[in-house]
Amino acid sequence: MAEHRLSGLSAPSLNDIEQLAAAAFAGLPEGFRAMCGQVIISVADFPSDDVQKEMDAGPFDLLGLFQGVGLAHDAATPETGRMPNMVFLYRRAILDYWAEHDETLGDIVTHVLVHEIGHHFGLSDDDMYGIEDSIP
Repeated sequence: MAEHRLSGLSAPSLNDIEQLAAAAFAGLPEGFRAMCGQVIISVADFPSDDVQKEMDAGPFDLLGLFQGVGLAHDAATPETGRMPNMVFLYRRAILDYWAEHDETLGDIVTHVLVHEIGHHFGLSDDDMYGIEDSIP
């Protein structure tokens, strides 16, 4: 019996999603990236139990999450002891979404990344779609 040509495939790993996110971030418009400053992009399989409880969400309900202080509140918050702004991408929910939709995994990661960073800047959905549309 011949081995099926897909038998060697495995689900994209955390590292694979991190690489997609890094490529997506590098492909964003220069001005948008410059505004991001020190935002950290992290990939996890699922949101923490605390995040799920705080967001009243299940493990597959969130594709990503921005945690930190948005720019509108930035000046009012002292720097001492503040954690860096972070964007979390949740691999398992992203893969679940990918399995059920006709989009590339890279497009989904880019969309989630832009959407979560957009929250950081207080951008509208139209602004975020415009940024996505400007990516070659």
